[in-house]
Amino acid sequence: MTATLIENARLIDPEAQSETRGWLLMRDGRIAAVGREEAPPGADERIDARGKCLAPGIVDWGVKIGEPGERHKESFRSAGRAAAAGGVTTLITRPDTVPPLDNPEALEFVRRRAAEAASVRIRPMAALTKGCAGEEMTEIGFLLDAGAIAFTDATRVVARSRILARALTYAKGLGALVVTHPQEPGLSQGAAATSGKFATLKGLPAVSPMAERMGIDRDIALVEMTGARVHFDQITTARALPALERAKRNGLDVTAGVSIHHLTLNELDVADYRTFFKLTPPLRSEDDRLAAVEALRRGLIDVLCSMHTPQDEESKRLPFEEAAAGAVGLETLLPAALRLFHAGQLTLPELFRAMALNPARRLGLEAGTLGEGAPADLVLFDPDAPFVLDRWTMHSKSKNTPFDGARLQGRVLGTWVGGRRIHGEA
Repeated sequence: MTATLIENARLIDPEAQSETRGWLLMRDGRIAAVGREEAPPGADERIDARGKCLAPGIVDWGVKIGEPGERHKESFRSAGRAAAAGGVTTLITRPDTVPPLDNPEALEFVRRRAAEAASVRIRPMAALTKGCAGEEMTEIGFLLDAGAIAFTDATRVVARSRILARALTYAKGLGALVVTHPQEPGLSQGAAATSGKFATLKGLPAVSPMAERMGIDRDIALVEMTGARVHFDQITTARALPALERAKRNGLDVTAGVSIHHLTLNELDVADYRTFFKLTPPLRSEDDRLAAVEALRRGLIDVLCSMHTPQDEESKRLPFEEAAAGAVGLETLLPAALRLFHAGQLTLPELFRAMALNPARRLGLEAGTLGEGAPADLVLFDPDAPFVLDRWTMHSKSKNTPFDGARLQGRVLGTWVGGRRIHGEA
C-alpha cells in the first residue's frame, strides 16, 4: 500500500477540540501519524492542503436510501456519490424502506448492494417493529447477527407503550441501541407546521411543540423502567430540552440528535407554501432554533445529521399539507453547518464533534477521529469558498433541497475512505 501525506493543513480534531496547522500521513488505509512540525519524508504521494481544513469524515445518522422499492428516489450508488461530494464517509441508514428492513434477508440484501454500489461505508439500522407498524417486535437478536447497528421505526412513533417497553427490555438484554422519534402521535398526526401565528395566518394544520415534550417524557420514562440504551433522533424544541437534561443528569443512557435543517432554518422559511421546506417534524420558531444551537454547542444535543430524505418531484408538487415531508442533505450538511461557524455560534471542532466523533462513539464505530491508528476516513474542505447552490447539479437522484438557490460557504476538496480518495482531484 502507498503512503499518502497531506501537509500544510488546518487539522480539525474533534476529540482534542483543537484546530492546529500540521500534517497527516495515511498508510494501509489508516492514519499512520499526525504532527505539527516538519512533515516526514518518504511518502509515495504528497498533497499540499494549502491551509485548508482537514477533518474526520462525517458520520451521517438517519439517511434514507430508496433501495429496495424506491430506487427512483435514491440508490446506493447515487447516495454514495452524494455523500462523497459532501465529505460524508459513513452512512447510518434508516429501515423505513419499501418493504421495511425488518428481517435478516432484507438486511443482507442491503449490505450486499451497499458493498457493490457505494464508495462510502454504509451501516444499516433495522426496524424495531415488523413493518415499522408499531404492533409486533422484530427479531432483534437475529437482526443484530445480520449486521444491524441499531433499531428504529424511523419517524413512525411506536404509539403503544407496552410494545415499546417490551422492545426496549429485549434490546437491553442484547446490548442493542434503540432510536426513537419523540413525538406524541395523536397530536402530531397530519401536522404540516408548528402551531403559532405563522401557521394560523397560512391556514396550515399545526402541532404544538408540547407534542415533542410529551413524546420525550414518555420515552424517558420507559428508558428509566427498562434501563435500555436510547437515542432520540431529533430534538427540535426548547420545551423538550429540560427533560433531556434531567435524563442525562440522572444517569440514563440517552443521547439526542438534531437535523441541520432545524438548526439553520425556521418556520418563516416556509414562506408561500414552499414544499421543499416541509419536514418531519415541521420547522420550528426562531427561539426553538437558537435553543437547539446552544444545546448542541454545550453538548446536551450530541449529534448533528442531515436526516437525508429523498422525495421525487411529483410528491412535492402538491398543496403544502398534502406534499411529502423531507429533504435531501448529504451534499448540503457541511456547507449548511458552516453557516453556524461563520455566524460565530459553533467552532469547527464543535461541529465535527457532533457530525463525526459523537455518532461514531454512540454507535461503537471506529471513526470520527484524527488519532493515529484510526481508519483514514477524511474530508479536506475550504470553509470560506462561496457558491450558490443549484439543486440540478447535485448527485442525489432526488433534488428536494430547501437550500436551492441559497448562498453557501464551504466546498469539499477531497474525501478519503480507508485511505482511498473517492472525491476530488487525484
